[in-house]
Amino acid sequence: MGFSEDNLKGFVLALSSSAFIGASFIIKKKGLRRAAAASGVRAGVGGFSYLLEPLWWLGMITMIVGEVANFVAYAFAPAVLVTPLGALSIIVSAVLAHFILNEKLHQLGILGCVMCIAGSIIIVIHAPQERPITSVLEIWSMAIQPAFLLYVGSVVVLVFIMIVHFAPQCGHSNVLVFTGICSFMGSLSVMSVKAVGTALKLTFEGNNQLLYPETWFFVLIVATCVITQMNYLNKALDTFNTAVVSPIYYVMFTSLTILASVIMFKDWDGQNVGSIISEICGFIVVLSGTILLHTTRDFERSSSFRGSYASLSPTLSARLCNGNGEFMKHEENLLPDEAICFQRQEMH
Repeated sequence: MGFSEDNLKGFVLALSSSAFIGASFIIKKKGLRRAAAASGVRAGVGGFSYLLEPLWWLGMITMIVGEVANFVAYAFAPAVLVTPLGALSIIVSAVLAHFILNEKLHQLGILGCVMCIAGSIIIVIHAPQERPITSVLEIWSMAIQPAFLLYVGSVVVLVFIMIVHFAPQCGHSNVLVFTGICSFMGSLSVMSVKAVGTALKLTFEGNNQLLYPETWFFVLIVATCVITQMNYLNKALDTFNTAVVSPIYYVMFTSLTILASVIMFKDWDGQNVGSIISEICGFIVVLSGTILLHTTRDFERSSSFRGSYASLSPTLSARLCNGNGEFMKHEENLLPDEAICFQRQEMH
């Protein structure tokens, strides 16, 4: 299938978005550290002092620029093309973390970066064309189809359970809780972002879509989802190492978004089996590269920390188990006495 002009625009915008978003992770992380050092209360345990930290706001502005570029990209290209390119933000984040946060990158991590790029190229080549949409009402009809309503209902129930039950009990020890909330809400926000972006695109072309209440409903969904994502992403970044949050968030968010897009927008309708399989293989390559990049990251630890945890294997499964958040944190943020204090807080 040929690479259309709209797909090319979406591709360029997605690349720009990845660069800004990848940098924003590092800037916000530095801002969260400064705010925690100044106030003594971390965002991961309910602190909001980061709102007074200029560096955190710089990170937010950088992320907003990236999200705007991503927003516009969805108006031109299908989510199956745009969303997986978010892996490139992991590469940007990993490289910057290597130099700024001292989160060392192994040679195999570089291989992971190459795999992410290769997988992204495969996805771009075999991406489906964007379906022509002439009104936001068409998107609304897609949103209220039974299959997608079932997906939305499942997401709302799961997010509610995670916020009410799992977040208070194990949110600070299991990285999947905070990132899971972000990812589920993110899949809904992308669908709404695509609807709003398409509505604005049609409006600028002379077909005013702002007259329809459905457009404003999608805007409300975007705002709700983004606020929720921002809150729990801050908690995840402050509680766990960037090397943990970034790839896991990418994997969960991308998988759920592609699933939601395939259900709602029927992205794979009209594509041959070979193209669909190629896209899936490309995503698996990206996924593998992301995990490799994550698992081969060299975490520099203090001598006291190394002595206490030398027997732990830095595998993906080990980092997801209970206590993961604590030891990731210690190496980069906390002195030994502070680490013990924070562990005690989390036990309560």
